[in-house]
Amino acid sequence: MSDHCDQNCSSCSENCADRQEQQEDFTEQLHEMSNVDRVIGIISGKGGVGKSLVASMLAVTMNRMGYHTAILDADITGPSIPKAFGLKRKAFGDEYGLLPVRTKTGIDIMSVNLLLENDTDPVIWRGPIVASVVKQFWTEVIWNNVEFLFIDLPPGTGDVPLTVFQSIAVDGIIVVTSPQELVSMIVTKAVKMAEMMDIPIIGLVENMSYFKCPDNGKDYKIFGDSHIEDIADQHNLKVLAKIPIDPNISIACDKGEIEFFEGDWLEPVAQVLEKW
Repeated sequence: MSDHCDQNCSSCSENCADRQEQQEDFTEQLHEMSNVDRVIGIISGKGGVGKSLVASMLAVTMNRMGYHTAILDADITGPSIPKAFGLKRKAFGDEYGLLPVRTKTGIDIMSVNLLLENDTDPVIWRGPIVASVVKQFWTEVIWNNVEFLFIDLPPGTGDVPLTVFQSIAVDGIIVVTSPQELVSMIVTKAVKMAEMMDIPIIGLVENMSYFKCPDNGKDYKIFGDSHIEDIADQHNLKVLAKIPIDPNISIACDKGEIEFFEGDWLEPVAQVLEKW
């Protein structure tokens, strides 16, 4: 070490034993007019397990409990949040920033579908552009006094989850799975990614866990025995909730009325989030 060392290794060419390599900070600053208390990521190892549904229902559940909630739809190429809430209005901005669209019950939403001329227009962008848009939803959108911001992430462990974990101050994530053994194996990859990046895992939610027959009241495991308990044990995680197959949920999403679904399956998750 030089006698004139200032501890700034990044600007020093010396190759000494005391050299300290500094990790680059990719964190993006929230818009100066925004105020977000807690950021919760909703992830899954693959598509089709109901990740967007869980994000929507959690935002609705917390909203019913009196919290101001919001959803940042980070699934840029497959956005479904606006449809579930029946949003027709487009997002707009002013000289200060981009404003999210508010739902009937007061949940703030930002999604790429709220910016496209037509909902069915495909988003044919490469990874870096998609990741840049997600960061803009954080830095350029004015999230006004949001107590819980849920980020609906695309499935897998690719560009967007990596961008969110590196760029946004995520307080914790919830991993969504379904009973199939194959899905459970893939979910383990998402769990391991979060662990490698030091992102706190709040717990697991299993969707399509069972079907309750309206005729006899019995529960039927349509997709076979669940493996969520095994995953939870392997990673010392909590199983937060199990959501059944319920046609009424699908009907609510198709009608854009997810805010009015009936069911208390996610109330235990909400109680955990209150203390998180």
